[in-house]
Amino acid sequence: MAESPSQTQGIRRTSMEEPCSFSHDSSSLLSEEQLLCLICLDVFTDPVTTPCGHNFCKSCLTQCWEKSQHCHCPLCKDKFTKRPELKINTTLREVADHFKKKSGPDKPEVLCDACTGEKLKALKSCLDCCAAFCKTHLEPHNNIPNLKKHKLINPVENLEDYICQKHERALELFCRDDQTCVCQFCTEGDHKNHNTVPIEEESRERKTWLGKTQTDVQQMIQDQLKKIQEIKHSVKLSKRSTEKEKADSVEVFTALIRSIERSQAELLEVMEEKQKAAERQAEGLIKELEQEITVLKRRDTELEQLSHTEEHLHLLQIYSSMCSPPHTKNWTEISINTDLSGDTVRTALSQLQQTLNEKLTKTLNDKLKETVSTELKRIQQYAVDVSLDTDTANPYLILSADGKQVTHGDEWQKLPDTPQRFDPCVCVVGKQSFSSGRFYYEVQVRGKTDWDLGVATESSNRKGKIILRPQNGFWTVILRNENQYKACAGPSVPLTLREKVEKVGVFVDYEEGLVSFYDVKSSSHIYSFTGQSFTENLYPFFSPGLNKGGKNSAPLIISPVFNTE
Repeated sequence: MAESPSQTQGIRRTSMEEPCSFSHDSSSLLSEEQLLCLICLDVFTDPVTTPCGHNFCKSCLTQCWEKSQHCHCPLCKDKFTKRPELKINTTLREVADHFKKKSGPDKPEVLCDACTGEKLKALKSCLDCCAAFCKTHLEPHNNIPNLKKHKLINPVENLEDYICQKHERALELFCRDDQTCVCQFCTEGDHKNHNTVPIEEESRERKTWLGKTQTDVQQMIQDQLKKIQEIKHSVKLSKRSTEKEKADSVEVFTALIRSIERSQAELLEVMEEKQKAAERQAEGLIKELEQEITVLKRRDTELEQLSHTEEHLHLLQIYSSMCSPPHTKNWTEISINTDLSGDTVRTALSQLQQTLNEKLTKTLNDKLKETVSTELKRIQQYAVDVSLDTDTANPYLILSADGKQVTHGDEWQKLPDTPQRFDPCVCVVGKQSFSSGRFYYEVQVRGKTDWDLGVATESSNRKGKIILRPQNGFWTVILRNENQYKACAGPSVPLTLREKVEKVGVFVDYEEGLVSFYDVKSSSHIYSFTGQSFTENLYPFFSPGLNKGGKNSAPLIISPVFNTE
């Protein structure tokens, strides 16, 4: 929010690069602000230029000098020993008149109050006479001494708004204490000893304030437009990735269906060669087998549909249930009345079942790995530079000079016991905090038997015993005893990982309430906290664990993120 001139001494200006355009329209060369007389605060009428280079309406400047003992510029206050001869700046007048014509429909024309026949267009309004005058009827105000003292402004319809209703005098001053326009008599009564300034001066300051506010608004517009471009680019990349996944999935599952159909055809061909006495029994077996194949095909269709989904978290959550094929009948004890047929059917069915199991497992695993790999590459674009905050580190922790590594030492370091410092838990948080948007960082955990990683809230407890769980402001995944991985979800969730993790990626989407962990080396998903509600700053959270006599002495290392895209 912009501040008023009285509230701030300055405001940062941001340069904005915009396309350059050129126009021969004279009105586009100057803005309305550049065409305003700083005495009447309206577009110039018969503009004249002072020796110091400033422009005013001729009648406004003449009236100003008539009221003063000395001739000086109303803007820069330069004094002139001799009253300058005022000549109309014809070029500036043409530009001002052209501007008035362009903006004319927005401002109703004010007519002269003194004309008796056809009323002419008013040139000025007099606040003392409470009337508007055309050029002819304005002449007395330029020639008669008493009338020269009257306050003239550019013609307006609502002239009563410029008159003090109490004293019937021109509103020439602005009271900053009461934030209202007043006349000279008001300063001797209700507004006595108040901070009053000429209306022109207050108007100039407020225009400056509005200009600064406009700059801020323009910057906000540029930021929003940039965000729109980022979103469009993200959608474009997502669409490209989805099309590729769809094409790959169709190819994989088409080959799988063909394999199943081929195996089925081979089985039927063998069965048709058997003795007629076994045909009826064989037909019954075939019917059951075809029913099972229908179930398998239904599962195949579900897998195909799953391959098209963009709900990656849903895919990860149902992976275990979809990895195993549907239950089928145990054909071990089933045989037909020919010696060769029973063995052949069982062998062919066993081979079909084994082949299908292998292809289902391999297809789903490959698809899952490809999906997670694509997702990991996408979120790596939100990588941030994280370093450890020494003011929060437990006194047993040893931090590297660059703030990128931490390990547990054997000696207690004498450090200030601040509220931010962890004690006695051997933990530390990052210097950087995040209260919106998305961020991602990676930590090397190679060679360690114990560690804790994740994010913590600014208000989370740092003294005494700490229970890692979202309810306490911690979203973490931990390793214990070299191969026991857990998500501290309150209660903890055991995690089964195919291989030992060497580098962990941590991703947070603040608005979505998401904290996800990835095995960077294998491009696999470890665990996600979903549906969280963040209301305060989040800090990257680390604990290298106790060194256990050197068994867990390897450091946690904040690693640079390398996105291969």
